[in-house]
Amino acid sequence: MLIYACISGHGYGHGSRVAAVLTALHQLQPDWRFVLSTPLSAAFLQLALGQVPFEHRPCRWDVGVIQADALGADPQATLETLERLERQLPEQLENEIAWLRQQSEPVLILSDVAPSASRLRECLKAPLVWMGNFGWDAIYRPMGGAFEAWADRCVEAYSSGTALIRCPLAMDMPWGLPVSTVGLTAGRPRHHPQELRERLQLKASREATVLMGFGGMGLALPGALFSSWPDVHFLVSDPGLQSEASNVSAIPPDLRPLELMQLCSRVITKPGYSTFCEALSQGLGVHLVHRDGFAEAPVLEAALQAHGHHRLLSRQQLQEGDWQLDRPLLPPSSDPLDRDGDDQAAAVLERLGRALQGF
Repeated sequence: MLIYACISGHGYGHGSRVAAVLTALHQLQPDWRFVLSTPLSAAFLQLALGQVPFEHRPCRWDVGVIQADALGADPQATLETLERLERQLPEQLENEIAWLRQQSEPVLILSDVAPSASRLRECLKAPLVWMGNFGWDAIYRPMGGAFEAWADRCVEAYSSGTALIRCPLAMDMPWGLPVSTVGLTAGRPRHHPQELRERLQLKASREATVLMGFGGMGLALPGALFSSWPDVHFLVSDPGLQSEASNVSAIPPDLRPLELMQLCSRVITKPGYSTFCEALSQGLGVHLVHRDGFAEAPVLEAALQAHGHHRLLSRQQLQEGDWQLDRPLLPPSSDPLDRDGDDQAAAVLERLGRALQGF
């Protein structure tokens, strides 16, 4: 059985989510092949999947939203990139379909959440499972204008799938498909906390340690802002956050943020599905910086307030160092989310794959 995963290159969160689910699936079916078709780098995929074997096909299947920076969108660049990808897709489809047919084994397509995977399904007559907490139709439609037509195309593509694995923190996905709702898809840490403490030479307690990161694009902040919190030790991944301040440590590139969350009590970040999943699964409080121009952001913000301990920050507060780390976290208004979503999603894929094999 070959799982061909079309993974959005919009951000690392899509790749992290798929990696968590495929890791769980590998425990159930260690002989199945995983082919990751995505512009995400092989180095990132290797870090995300660890010891799970995979093959990488460096293809781009969607655009998502081109970002102006870590907290803002660039609509015009997004439209231009959508049009460019549309011109490139026919050749890519021809190449990938030819390659898949050469494999001579059953194929299950998993897409998070690239609409053009529907064209693969149409040509291969293979089952197609969408996995995500939104579709690009829900992102494009509020952007208006030319994005309306792109949203309509997305809905048409999504509606042609076989099934939907609906992740938590979700937007509306009214595609008329059988739906399996799952919990947090966070994966599991691979390193012992004490091992990490020794490697980082970290002396601060978990309560006094804070993770900070803003995704693949990163964000820059003056080092003086960290020095204004002398009783807090910060673990940072973004190059623009690294400084000479004595209370800042850079996260080694061979460690996932999930590993470091075991050492922290809070994380300062932007709205992001995988960061939220990982933080909630590890019991961290989230200091959330408001993000404009992306329809998922207010949905995630509301979900955080419902299910996680939190504080909300404006971009101005972030840039001025008003991070509220000396204030108590606000409690969630609802119950915590199930932490076994990666296992639940893997079980769905296993069931569909076994049916395809005739078991």
